[in-house]
Order: sequence, then C-alpha cells, then structure tokens
Amino acid sequence: MTIATEKPLAIKVRADFPILHQEIHGKPLVYLDNAATSQKPTAVLDAIQDYYRQDNSNVHRGVHTLSSRATDAYEGARDKVASFVNAEYRQEIVFTRNATEAINLVAYSWAMSTLQPGDEIILTVFEHHSNLIPWQFVAQRTGAVLKFVELTETEEFNFEQFKSLLSDKTKLVSVVHVSNTLGCINPVKEICAEAHRYGARVLIDACQSAPHMPLDVQGIDCDWLVASGHKMCGPTGIGFLYGKLDLLRSMPPFLGGGEMIADVFLDHATYADLPHKFEAGTPAIAEAIALGAAVDYLTEIGMDKIHAYEEELTAYLFHELEQVPTIRIYGPKPKQDGSGRAALASFTAGDVHPHDLSTILDQAGVAIRAGHHCTQPLHRVLGAQSTARASLYFYNTYEEIDVFIAALKEAVDFFGSIFG
Repeated sequence: MTIATEKPLAIKVRADFPILHQEIHGKPLVYLDNAATSQKPTAVLDAIQDYYRQDNSNVHRGVHTLSSRATDAYEGARDKVASFVNAEYRQEIVFTRNATEAINLVAYSWAMSTLQPGDEIILTVFEHHSNLIPWQFVAQRTGAVLKFVELTETEEFNFEQFKSLLSDKTKLVSVVHVSNTLGCINPVKEICAEAHRYGARVLIDACQSAPHMPLDVQGIDCDWLVASGHKMCGPTGIGFLYGKLDLLRSMPPFLGGGEMIADVFLDHATYADLPHKFEAGTPAIAEAIALGAAVDYLTEIGMDKIHAYEEELTAYLFHELEQVPTIRIYGPKPKQDGSGRAALASFTAGDVHPHDLSTILDQAGVAIRAGHHCTQPLHRVLGAQSTARASLYFYNTYEEIDVFIAALKEAVDFFGSIFG
C-alpha cells in the first residue's frame, strides 16, 4: 500500500508530547499501546503543575482567593467535559476516579436499589472486566439475571440476537461503545432505541471512543456514559460519569462524607444537589483540571479530524499486518478507507506467545500490549489464551507503523526458525 505523503496531523502534534522523544534500548520509542493509556501533551502536564504551584487549595469550601481559583478551574473542567460529550446540563457530569468507579457508582446506587429477582441485565461477551464484574455483583445480590450478546461471523455485535434477548424483563443494557480487543464499533444509538422500547436503561462504556471520535450523548440517547481521562490525553485518577439529570437525581448517594451533604444531624443528613451528591470528600482537583486541559487540547484539534486521520492509519496498519505470515487479526476488517472499526489490531502469530512477541518488539523500541486485555471471557470465545495488540492514536505516524511491521516480521521469522 503506497502512501504518497505523510498526513500533517501527527507531525503537527508530536512536539507536544515530551515522552515520545526518547530512546528505548537505543531505538526511538514507537508507542503503540494507546488503548491501555494515552500519552499526555505539555498542556496537560503544565495544568497539573500550575495548579500545585499557584492555586493549590480545596474546592467549594473556602472564600479566599486560592480556593476560589481552584473551584473555578475545577468546575470549569466540568463545563468542558459536558460540552465535549454534548450533555444538556453541566450537572449531568460527575467526576470519578476512572470509568470503573463510574460503572460501580451506577451499579451500587441505581441497580442495587432498583433491580429485583428475575430482572435481566444484557451485556456482551466482549465487555471489559470493568463492565462485567460490577454487574455480576449486582446479579448475585439482587437475583437479577445476566444475558449476553454474542458475536457475528465477522466478530461484531450481533444486533439481531440482541433484539431477541430484549423483553419486558430487561431493566439494563450495559455495552461498550468500541471494543478494546476486537476494535468493533457498536451501534449504540440503535441499541439505546431498541432497549428504550422495553423501558430498559442503557449504560455506554466510552473508554475507547471518547478519545477517538466525536461523542453526542443526547444524539445517542444513552442513560449513562462513562469514560477515563487517562485514555484521552488526561491524567490517571480521573474519569467521569454522564447521566440524564432526572435519573441521577433519583439515585441515592454512592459514598458518604463531606462535600456531598446539604445538612448533617447526628442521626440523619440531607444531600447536596447534583453533581456534588456523588462526589464525596476532597476530589481529584488537579486531575480534573488537567482533564479539562486535555479536553481543550482535543477540541482544538477537532475530534472529527482525529477520527479521520486514525481511519487512514488503520487502513495502512491492516494492509501491512496482513502481509506478515501467520498473523491472525481479530475483529471485523476495516473498509478500504479504514472506517468501520477502531484504530487498533489484536492479533496472534501462529504458535508464538504474544508475551514473547511483545518482549522482542520492546528490544526494537516498539511498545505494544500482550495479554487478555481485561477481556478473558472474549478470549475464551475466540479460542485464544491471549493476543498481542497494537493500538494507534493521532500522534502516531506511518513511519512508526513501518518500524513496527519490520520488527514484527523479524520476530515472527526468529520464532519460526526456532519452532521450525
């Protein structure tokens, strides 16, 4: 596959990411583990440092200047996230430690107090453990029943089977937007529409979509949506829950303590309005402010531009991967222009263990993921103990893919000579 000229996006932004400009084992770093965590631009790193150098103070609790500045920056980050996902109200954004905590918030606050024995929860066989284990807890404690959408022949969401699972017993559908292993993009708008016909609620795990494509929670019409900051150029330790306003107001608090209260008496308390009802204790102030800076950074580039560039990279990645002997790529194939799936590829290379591949590639300066990617049930369905995964972001280049492919071919040849 011939690429006439390098696309300008990666060239424009790479200078913003200090970590990318280093050598690993004497080779330039090629970072292709973006589905696990993204790298951080200088603007995000500066936001964290600036807060601690200039504005460090607790939020919402002081009237002095530092507290006011910290509060303004923290709440300003909420406004940025609300705009980023097109929430109708800023109070619909609740800051959490990560997407996992956001899912658990819904599980413990809404599901534990709402679901009854025999109620049904629909998931998929390719959910991340974070969107599986909390619902196992819920089912064990409430008597609810878990049901699972299976894969099509092309290893995508089986929409027809999903429709057959829906019934008046369905109370919740919780699905990933983009699979971190298969790379398939689920039809979340259509999923919500079908589930709502039966009065079911829908939660969307957007960890692998929020960093890579425009999101519109009103257009999707989901009831909740979760994401993690560290996958979208933000720091670790911060994520968010979007929830429809009336629904969040109907849910009991998740954690108790300071900040989430209105009035406290010795034997009872009343609770603050949204979003503070769900943000007990001192929040991750610096991290939230830095997430706001990450949102600013992504918004300035344009999520549509990021998505379009990544589609082109995906087309090139798949074309080159398919030239490597013994490679088996999981999930649907992208269209010729790279659309139709995420910018990642999970694969195996014959009998070579993915951990061995990753180790050899690391010697060439190439960072990929190897393992089950927190999708053990899916790997059992696929008949693979583990897979290797190369995942791209908008700061990756065609040349980096070339380096990866060359190192991968050498690794495959090396193990082939050993195994005969």
